[in-house]
Amino acid sequence: MAVVIRMKRTGRRNRPCYRISVADRRFPRDGKTLETLGLYDPVSSNPEAQIRIDVERAKHWIANGAIPSETVASILRRQGAFEGAPERQPRDRKGREGGSARGNRVRAAKKARAEAKKARYDERIAAKRAAAKAAAAPSDDAAEE
Repeated sequence: MAVVIRMKRTGRRNRPCYRISVADRRFPRDGKTLETLGLYDPVSSNPEAQIRIDVERAKHWIANGAIPSETVASILRRQGAFEGAPERQPRDRKGREGGSARGNRVRAAKKARAEAKKARYDERIAAKRAAAKAAAAPSDDAAEE
């Protein structure tokens, strides 16, 4: 039987409270438990009342092969009942560097729109500068008189 130490949600809506319990891995989250080790109340205003746990029983279950969840392992580490870290396999995320064909098309189209916008901007600026230069330069008719 694979035994885990995990949290069982209690409390009301928007005011969660969790029981730290030992259960068979096959049981549902809020289902049957083998033993309740303590209580975790994350929204309690009193920091001392946030975590109440039987450290000795937690050490007993871990020594007998119970595997804590990541959150429970963090809580137990803070209480001094667990030294190890849960073993996690790195996720295989190959193929995400290049993106999808559609994503590449979208990025290329966006880049083309940005370049066209920059070209239109440069043309407008060049036309304004030419007009300002023409207005500032004395005309040929005024120079002859």
